[in-house]
Amino acid sequence: MVGVTVTSRALDLLGAFDGEHRSLSLTDLARRADLPLATAHRLVGELHRWGALAREPSGEYVIGRRIWQLGLLAPVQSGLRQAASPFLHDLYGATLATVHLAVRDGIEVLYVERLAGHVSVPVVSRVGSRLPMHCTGVGKVLMAHAPEEVRAECLRQLTRVTAYTVTQPARLLDQLRRVRAEGYATTGEEMSLGACSVAVPVRNGADVVAALGIVVPDLRRQLPRLVSALQVAAHGISRTLASVQWK
Repeated sequence: MVGVTVTSRALDLLGAFDGEHRSLSLTDLARRADLPLATAHRLVGELHRWGALAREPSGEYVIGRRIWQLGLLAPVQSGLRQAASPFLHDLYGATLATVHLAVRDGIEVLYVERLAGHVSVPVVSRVGSRLPMHCTGVGKVLMAHAPEEVRAECLRQLTRVTAYTVTQPARLLDQLRRVRAEGYATTGEEMSLGACSVAVPVRNGADVVAALGIVVPDLRRQLPRLVSALQVAAHGISRTLASVQWK
């Protein structure tokens, strides 16, 4: 039967963590994984000994370093991060802004790299975190180039994060059309108050495989400069991906 093996129960425990639940007590883990407390206690102990979970001084559990190390071996992580690394650092050096590299994971944005900027801007993303596509710059780029069925699913889940989040499907579709036509996406305090973003696609041949973005307090005076810097970096990443035949 599906869902009753030891492996599936252990995976349910790991799946209890998400962006809003980064640390969990044993009781919360058992509840979110729908497991008896005794079963959760035994499996959590094994996961902790292996390094899949770590225990905080508070007694709560978090994802362990060994899971993080394994995640870095995934092709979307290792190949893309390696190809992008020098260009991300060049972009950071030129702008001193927070730089993001992200890919699409289902209907969400998965952040695979982040360099923190010098200017204090509220940024909620972390490497490995997932955020909605419709309210992030990198997300709008990925959503604009996603299959039609993915866009349709996203449009059914336009949650409001701030007062500036675009939640009207027609308005968002118009923005996505402009993203495809102009080659970049912007947001204005749609994910975090006080944070604006601009992002461009990263291509491997004709396919958009990632998005490269910058987060700043204000875009009004520097949008052309930031778009140009992003496009130069994205073009460099694309050339590298093509040369190594990254998949």
